Amino acid sequence: STLLAAIAGLVDIDSGSVRVAGHEVTGLPTHRRQVGMVFQDHALFPHLTVYENVAFGLRGRKPDEIRTIVGEMLHLVGLLSLSKRYPHALSGGERQRVALARALAPRPVLLLMDEPFSSLDADLRTEVREHVRGILKSMQATVVFVTHDQDEALFMGDRLAVLQKGELE
Repeated sequence: STLLAAIAGLVDIDSGSVRVAGHEVTGLPTHRRQVGMVFQDHALFPHLTVYENVAFGLRGRKPDEIRTIVGEMLHLVGLLSLSKRYPHALSGGERQRVALARALAPRPVLLLMDEPFSSLDADLRTEVREHVRGILKSMQATVVFVTHDQDEALFMGDRLAVLQKGELE
């Protein structure tokens, strides 16, 4: 989780550098790193609708472009019909998919996912991770996915890395 926060620019690093897609991003503000993040607790804005949550990272774009992108993302995650609902009126799996749509909407170079399914019950967790994996594969997204669940890591990952006591094993 700390490594993801460092890549995203949410925490400062003491030494070394962060490169995303071959570009140095150390010292750049979070919004300029072209990195999307899906948090463990989804981090949706409770006072915004599903549509507004997904549109949040698209501020500054033309309204027609925002409508198009949000529509595409909500269609992709299967939630277009829920665009006017608020997060409290969604299931855990639906909230997770809104968080994914919000992270993908700005078209990041890299998507960071920090234990995104840990708050879901076992059955829903399996269903949502299958759906999310399909979405990520279809978009050919580059993702750094953090989990403590070995089965989840094996299911989600094309390549795996194990960090133990701050060292890459």
